[in-house]
Amino acid sequence: MAGYGTIALLRQELRVTGVLLVAMLSGWVFLVWAMVDGSHPLAKLMMPMSPAWSVANVLGVFAMWAIMMLAMMLPSAIPMILSFVNLSRQKHRGAHGWIFVGAYLLIWTVFSAFATLMQWVLQVTSLISPMMVSQSIWLTATLLMVVGLTQFTALKQACLRHCRTPMGYLLTEWKQGAYGAWRMGFKHGLYCLGCCWAMMGLLFVTGVMNLVWVAALTVVIIIEKIHPAGEKLGKYLGATLILFGIWKIAQLSVM
Repeated sequence: MAGYGTIALLRQELRVTGVLLVAMLSGWVFLVWAMVDGSHPLAKLMMPMSPAWSVANVLGVFAMWAIMMLAMMLPSAIPMILSFVNLSRQKHRGAHGWIFVGAYLLIWTVFSAFATLMQWVLQVTSLISPMMVSQSIWLTATLLMVVGLTQFTALKQACLRHCRTPMGYLLTEWKQGAYGAWRMGFKHGLYCLGCCWAMMGLLFVTGVMNLVWVAALTVVIIIEKIHPAGEKLGKYLGATLILFGIWKIAQLSVM
C-alpha cells in the first residue's frame, strides 16, 4: 500500500507540474509572439504609441502584464504548490490545489492592474517611451537604486525566508478546506509580492517587452527564492544596482 501511495503521489506531482509548465510556456509563447509580430492589431493594443489610451488599450496592456506575471512568477512558486498538493494528500483532505494557485495568481493579477496604471502615468509624463523604455536618467537612477536598496531590507529577507521553506509555512499556517487553500495561497502570494514587487520596476528601465531582460529577471527570482546561494546573489545584485544608479546620476553632472 505504501508503494501504491508513493506512485499515486508521484503521478499527482507530475500532473500538477505538467499543467503549470503548460501554463507558463503558453505565457512565454504569447509574449514572444507579441514582440515578433508587433504589427498585429492585438500587439498594437498592448503597446500604445500615444498616452491617450482607449479602453481597448487599457485592457490590452493589463492582459500583457497579467500574462507576463504568470510566466515570470509561476516557476518560482512550483515548490510551494507541490508542497501544498502533497500535504493535502497526506492529510486526506479534498484536492484544493487549483484554489491555492488561483489565490496566488490573484495577487499578481491585482499587481498587473497597478503596473498598468503606472505605465500609463509614466507614458503621460513622457518618462517612458511608447516602447515602454525609460527616457529619463532620473527615473532610471531612482528605479535602480530603489530596487537595489530593497534587496537589503528586512521585509525582503523575511519574505524570502518564507518562500525558501514551503513545508514550514504550510505546517504552521495550515487551514482546512477550500477556504483554507484560498487563504494560504493568497498569503503566499503576498509574501511573493513582498519579495519581487520592486524588481518589476526594472522592466521600465530595460523595456517591458524586452524579453531577454524579462527572462533574466525570471531566472534571478527563481535563484533568489529556491537556490541556497540566492541570498548572496540578491545582495550582490542590490549593490550592483545601487552603484549603477549612482553612475547614472553622475552622468548628469558631466552633461
